[in-house]
Amino acid sequence: MSFILSLILLCVGVSVIDAKYQCFLISGTLKQIDAGAGQVYGVNNDGNVFFYANNNWQQFPGQLVHVSVGPAGVWGVNNATNVFKLRNNMWWSVTGLLKQVDAGGDQFLGGVDALYNVFCLRQSCTTSKASMVQFTNLDGNLKYYSCGPFGCWGVNSTNYIFFRQNVSPEACEGTQWQQVNGRLIQLEVGTDGSVFGVNDAGNPFRREGISAQNPTGTSWSRIQLAASFKHVTYDAGYLWLLAQNGAIHRCYDQN
Repeated sequence: MSFILSLILLCVGVSVIDAKYQCFLISGTLKQIDAGAGQVYGVNNDGNVFFYANNNWQQFPGQLVHVSVGPAGVWGVNNATNVFKLRNNMWWSVTGLLKQVDAGGDQFLGGVDALYNVFCLRQSCTTSKASMVQFTNLDGNLKYYSCGPFGCWGVNSTNYIFFRQNVSPEACEGTQWQQVNGRLIQLEVGTDGSVFGVNDAGNPFRREGISAQNPTGTSWSRIQLAASFKHVTYDAGYLWLLAQNGAIHRCYDQN
């Protein structure tokens, strides 16, 4: 059975590897988690916001359904899809309606709304203190969108994977979509450009061969872990994963 699975995965550009990740269970449960720029934030099922510091979760004021941290700062959305930016330890409302937001771009923002429309907010707006900003609508539809130093990645409603070409801080909309082999339900781009994701079976994957010269990389490698996961994020050498029950795992690559 494992031999047949390996053949199937290799045929679609995926290799099964023993990544030798050492994982630790972190106290608490979360619905969503995001790591970036040396920080980690998350929200639980009750909408409470937390950040990880000194090996502990500390609650932060506010009620959100999704939070993101990265070079663009700390951003979040609530259950009414209102967008907020953290400034001076307070959530400031920003015009726009999103259900998922990502702050991993080069000080620009990405996200999707409840109708799977894709948006970005250029650097001059994310660094401004203005609450009235203009999001740029990209062509296409996605359910999850994440950005990093080499570009932006997303997955659509049928779990196909896409890369947005030629994004930049002031032209965050880029130019066109490039489909990448494989299927994932969620993915995240790390501050260093690393890309990790999970598929509908709860298996985590890592994209190999990513560089500035080859921003889409070469293949997917499956990370062999015992649990089944629903959410993944990566930063500063640590892979954070949420199990189906919300249990938090922090892992590092021993290779």
